Amino acid sequence: MAKIRVAGFSLSIDGFGAGPEQSPENPLGKRGLELHQWMFGTRTFNAMIGESGGSEGIDEHYAQRSMDGFGAFILGRNMFGPIRGDWPDMAWRGWWGDDPPYHAPTFILTHYARDPIVMEGGTTFHFVTAGIEAALGQARAVAGGKDIKIGGGVSTVRHYLQAGLIDEMHFAIAPVVLGQGEAMFRGIDLPALGFNVVEQAATEHATHIVLSRFS
Repeated sequence: MAKIRVAGFSLSIDGFGAGPEQSPENPLGKRGLELHQWMFGTRTFNAMIGESGGSEGIDEHYAQRSMDGFGAFILGRNMFGPIRGDWPDMAWRGWWGDDPPYHAPTFILTHYARDPIVMEGGTTFHFVTAGIEAALGQARAVAGGKDIKIGGGVSTVRHYLQAGLIDEMHFAIAPVVLGQGEAMFRGIDLPALGFNVVEQAATEHATHIVLSRFS
């Protein structure tokens, strides 16, 4: 049965998924890049940026799982770009260039309508103004029975989590303390939502934790 999953989501030890003071120049906030060291240098990440080679091992295993086997993706507006409010024009087409790493229909949650954008490599961005359940319904309709990834950011994951719509989550807990930023679990009772830890593995750069509602 297809699942709704969070995968490859990096967090600090104190539970922040992005640093403070996010900006167009610093989209992950101050020190936000430190959360993702486990991913940089893996074979999967190198392939995403058009490079060859890369590390194998545990981090690569989870990096590969974080992007493989999904029939659709759902992202918050901030994950698509730095523009706030209504679209000033149609020039912005995402952070990733002409060939984004999704290679599947990708649904962007927004309050401002926009026509779909067809990119190279099989990615089409669809802009959904009717909320998280509408986006999930559209994603299910095109996912071909494959899993759907809730790609972030923190606010988007929290909305789906609080609505009881996520089946499984993989977090990469970086050995970093941020102190402030976007908190993933504030006010959320994971056991009450049915989640248990079903998998864990540690490397130099992260402790990988998988939680599931089906354990």
